[in-house]
Amino acid sequence: MKMLKLILIVVAAGWLAGCGSPYATVPNRQGAEVMLLGYDPTAYFTQGKPVRGSPENRVDMGTRTYYFESSQSKALFTSAPSKFEPQYGGFCSSGAAYALKLGSDPTAWQIYEGRLFIFGDVLGKIAWQLDPKWNVEHADRLWPEMRDRGWRAQSLMRFANKVPHYKTGAQITQEWKQKDPNMVWPAYDTGGMLANLFTKPPGWRAAEGFSQPALGYLP
Repeated sequence: MKMLKLILIVVAAGWLAGCGSPYATVPNRQGAEVMLLGYDPTAYFTQGKPVRGSPENRVDMGTRTYYFESSQSKALFTSAPSKFEPQYGGFCSSGAAYALKLGSDPTAWQIYEGRLFIFGDVLGKIAWQLDPKWNVEHADRLWPEMRDRGWRAQSLMRFANKVPHYKTGAQITQEWKQKDPNMVWPAYDTGGMLANLFTKPPGWRAAEGFSQPALGYLP
């Protein structure tokens, strides 16, 4: 009975929370759906680091909005948006390899072959760096399936029906340790499935400082 109640609570929470946006957005105070917690997508390329943007320099793209550090950065982006937008809707690039749309931390990132990849946290980045080519090939192939589907619906579907190449956290950790037995897997609390799928928006751990420094939500 306790397990049945828990399942019903989770299902009800999912029903109330909806399917989620197709992009890793968080609403600002005016309700605009902002990407990267307001960080400037061009700065990763031009400055080699995450830089917070400003709502005064913004580009609205219908389903998502970007903030920029300056009018120059904004102009650079509008000249070629596809060059600067993060891959896989800004969701964790490691999860995307398994058709999951979870997590988005603008301070966990990497540029690989001229493309911006964002990760949900330090663990996602480490997992992806084990084999970037493998991860990108799988995520690129699966992206058409994921592109237009809300992140909750997509992730729930793929947790229930995992891709054939799915790897558990334990398997990824073991691969990482085999590469360098002297390294210690970082201690990081991911917050649990209930928070990450139902009660919190993408990027909540980075915004709130859950197991990492707090970036804050959007103005």
